[in-house]
Amino acid sequence: QVQLVESGGGLVQAGGSLRLSCAASGLASRSAFSINAIGWYRQASGKQRESVASISSSGSANYADSVKGRFTISRDNAKNTAYLQMNSLNPEDTAVYYCCWSGRLGVYWGQGTQVTVSS
Repeated sequence: QVQLVESGGGLVQAGGSLRLSCAASGLASRSAFSINAIGWYRQASGKQRESVASISSSGSANYADSVKGRFTISRDNAKNTAYLQMNSLNPEDTAVYYCCWSGRLGVYWGQGTQVTVSS
């Protein structure tokens, strides 16, 4: 059973940084993680879930306009782990952040990690 576990969330002051991790387990092979794309999403209280960043199997990254220049998505296929480096955080970034591993091997979500940015 594939599982994704996010970590690294917490409380940070505006202007600060956090690094989120998304670790996958239960994969069928050592190379499986590299096959699917990784997406980071967030859902603020009372709002719909939105895409923040994604990275393809080949390493091509895309970002929401609201985080461009501040967030960086990356992946370490050898560690079955994806990351989201978040800099210059502001209160509007407060949300539960989820990672999603998706592609021809299926779609799997993590349980989310809370990020709270105080002003």
